[in-house]
Amino acid sequence: MRTSFGLTCGLGWLAGLAIAGEPVELGTRLEPIVDSFLIDRLEGVGLKLHEPVPAGVALRFDAPWEGAFCGYVTVIQDTDVYRMYYRGNPQAGRDGSPTEVTCYAESPDGIHWSKPSLGLFEVQGARENNVVLAGQAPFSHNFAPFLDTRPDTPPAERYKALAGTSASGLFGFVSADGIRWRTLHDAPLLTKGAFDSQNVAFWSSAEAAYVVYLRTWTGGEFAGYRTISRATSPDFRQWSDPVEMGFGDTPREHLYTSQTHPYFRAPHIYVALPMRFLPGRQVLTDDEARALGVARGYGSDCAEAVFMTSRGGAVYDRTFMQGFIRPGLDPGNWASRAGLTALGVAPTGPAEMSLYKQAHYAQPTCHLLRFTLRTDGFASVNAPYAGGEWVTRPLTFAGRELVLNVSTSAAGGVRVELQDADGKPLPGHSLAESREVIGDAIERVVAWSGGRDLSAFAGRPVRLRFVMRDADIYSLRFRE
Repeated sequence: MRTSFGLTCGLGWLAGLAIAGEPVELGTRLEPIVDSFLIDRLEGVGLKLHEPVPAGVALRFDAPWEGAFCGYVTVIQDTDVYRMYYRGNPQAGRDGSPTEVTCYAESPDGIHWSKPSLGLFEVQGARENNVVLAGQAPFSHNFAPFLDTRPDTPPAERYKALAGTSASGLFGFVSADGIRWRTLHDAPLLTKGAFDSQNVAFWSSAEAAYVVYLRTWTGGEFAGYRTISRATSPDFRQWSDPVEMGFGDTPREHLYTSQTHPYFRAPHIYVALPMRFLPGRQVLTDDEARALGVARGYGSDCAEAVFMTSRGGAVYDRTFMQGFIRPGLDPGNWASRAGLTALGVAPTGPAEMSLYKQAHYAQPTCHLLRFTLRTDGFASVNAPYAGGEWVTRPLTFAGRELVLNVSTSAAGGVRVELQDADGKPLPGHSLAESREVIGDAIERVVAWSGGRDLSAFAGRPVRLRFVMRDADIYSLRFRE
């Protein structure tokens, strides 16, 4: 089967990328294969979404001020410390109820987590707790922090957060250390939106702006489908009106969260791990729900994590419509809202990254799970044993070497041809002169019979042709 993607992929705005008919300015930027952006045609190969691997319990929500209704987790890596934030709430209630607090955990590696005793707030009669925000309803309902990477950010505002409901609007918070927080203003920064979920923001180096992805409804006023809208700001103070995100030619779904953030190795690509919510799609019987301790009203829905990306602008790419993390064999994850993923994907090893998802929501055993993927391993161009090939759009690059994140079977392999913009093999870099790539590596340098130095072609429009068998390519980049 041969598929042509052409030169217009329906993706969002991205600084440095040319309009249709012009080559992609790749430079030395890493390009994970998470969409069809680089692809001109596929023949006998296809885009494959990979399945996160369960890696055990990351954290149990077992403190008295945490409990069954913990939610909206954020994970942030800040140099040598990983920080986790989440809502603590032992009982069901309206959004912004006074029982909600914002809890904190930390880790040296993103794998082993502890809850420090901070002594900042008295909760349930004691200060020996891991609470960083309390007594400020409704803000602990959905407090969502981020590490501000804007180069000129004042040290006192190195961490920022958004929190609030439709009644209060979204307020801004700032912190120097990510533990002690203060409100930025005594008025909300955004008022147009439902906000009844985790509203996530970050500094986009690609767009040179702050971006927030917030909860709205397709019908307005909590009607229709739960969906995602986007607003931008030059300074985190003044925000544009939200614009509803587009999802291409895909069916409407309830997307409960967005969990949109820049991928840590390629920040021009925003990874989104929403919870797809299916109200009324009941899997557990009433008796099963009671046996699990599912709170009343939380046994009649189900949910799972899905995978999307964006390259900026008001559009998501939904190449992959299938479930990314299914509820699985554990019956406790077939209850309502048990598919809530955390905001944040973090490196947890030289060839591994971790993501996190809640389990057993609205149950006494509520906890957080860790999952792993290989670095850049969300998706790939996958070739079966029978083999196939794919060709990129015309692109320009900088540097001297082509590096692949690649995996082959023992019988499989990859050969690479460097072509001019019209598809003609370049001397010394034809398929016949390519040295076959065999093995498994996060960074494998491609070579030809004449060597690996491509600097003579830097800045010129070229194409890459990959001929593959029983292999995956997860990302590519050129480097010095």
